Amino acid sequence: MDAVKAPDDKPNWLDAVFNRRTLICIFTGFSSGMPLYVLFQLLPAYLRAEGVGLKEIGLFALVTFPYTWKFMWAPLMDRYIPPFLGRRRGWMLMMQLALLGSIACLGLFDPTMSIMTIAYLATAVALFSASQDIVLDAYRRELLPEQELGWGNSVHVQAYRISGLVPGALGLILADILPWSSVFIIVAAFMLLGVIMTLVVNEPITEPRAPKTLKEAVVEPFHEFITRLGWTGALQILSFMFLYKLGDNMATALSTPFYIDMGFSLTEIGVIAKASALWASVVGGILGGLWMIKLGINRALWIFGVVQVVTILGFALLAQAGPDKLVLAVVISLEYLGVGLGTAAFTAFIARSTSITFAATQFALFTALAALPRTFVNAFTGYVVDAVGWHLFFYICALLAIPGMLLLLKVAPWNGDTVTAEKLPVKSL
Repeated sequence: MDAVKAPDDKPNWLDAVFNRRTLICIFTGFSSGMPLYVLFQLLPAYLRAEGVGLKEIGLFALVTFPYTWKFMWAPLMDRYIPPFLGRRRGWMLMMQLALLGSIACLGLFDPTMSIMTIAYLATAVALFSASQDIVLDAYRRELLPEQELGWGNSVHVQAYRISGLVPGALGLILADILPWSSVFIIVAAFMLLGVIMTLVVNEPITEPRAPKTLKEAVVEPFHEFITRLGWTGALQILSFMFLYKLGDNMATALSTPFYIDMGFSLTEIGVIAKASALWASVVGGILGGLWMIKLGINRALWIFGVVQVVTILGFALLAQAGPDKLVLAVVISLEYLGVGLGTAAFTAFIARSTSITFAATQFALFTALAALPRTFVNAFTGYVVDAVGWHLFFYICALLAIPGMLLLLKVAPWNGDTVTAEKLPVKSL
């Protein structure tokens, strides 16, 4: 791989887009997203189809707490290096194999008889997935030059979202013709793509520079972040990371049960809803990444954020229209486009806010904070829907997206893109 360019080098458009780093980001995105979509799409459909209530399904969002608290053990993954494959790849392989096994076991139990066993297994999937995210995010931060953060993270995010087609489309279609136990085993097998990627790439940094002590691994990432930005700047950025995706996360928390309640069959959800999203996610990912090369991360956050808020209102339209297949296809396509764009810019912003020296712990802290609404707020979405109905619920989600947009004035002003790259030696992948 080419050495990281200096911050003042002008990026070559073709070099930034067509390189092996882009291909690696496709695989990191797929491996990262697939387990989460098992928990957010396939598992809720399984529970709902087996007669579990909306309130109980909503509470299942609590099993994803490892995504929120992963920064607590991220220093361990920075400090200790596995005896094989290196600091990043060793942890990646262990977590991917654990995910393959735990996802395969989810369909072995009857939800009406063993709901707590399924909850424990789902928590294990979330724990292994969050741990994989820690090391994948750090690997990507070390891999990408500063000029490619927008494009690389856009590719990662869109691959992340496209991975949802496995549990959300293929899984639901298979559920109409196969036992649920077979469905979960087939879906789990797709984690082998991540395993293969881990085995064929190399560590991006020639010298891992692991912290010398556990105390250093825990304290220094926080100290560096506060020192670099000051308390006011740090709190503004942390608040933005919590609020920017709040409305979007709530709107999509119970999307699959929402489609079922609207009267769509599992096959219609798998074919129409998920297939409609494919072209939007691909086009959105390509355009979003290319636009960020031209616009910069700050302007992308503004533009994509507005699109993201508007697309939430599409769900309100679908709630009013009922089981209209055309409306479903249009709404889901726009949702994937808007959310895909917004997430790509948001992830690039998170990456830019980290120090390469402390990439694993800082990235874990920031993404965990961004996952807080998905974990705790989403747990009560079932109660909100029961109280106000689906239609009003989506208007509430759109309103909750506005505070995060307002914080852009402070953390990402329209003309305020900055580059703060740390140059590290990298070797060929």
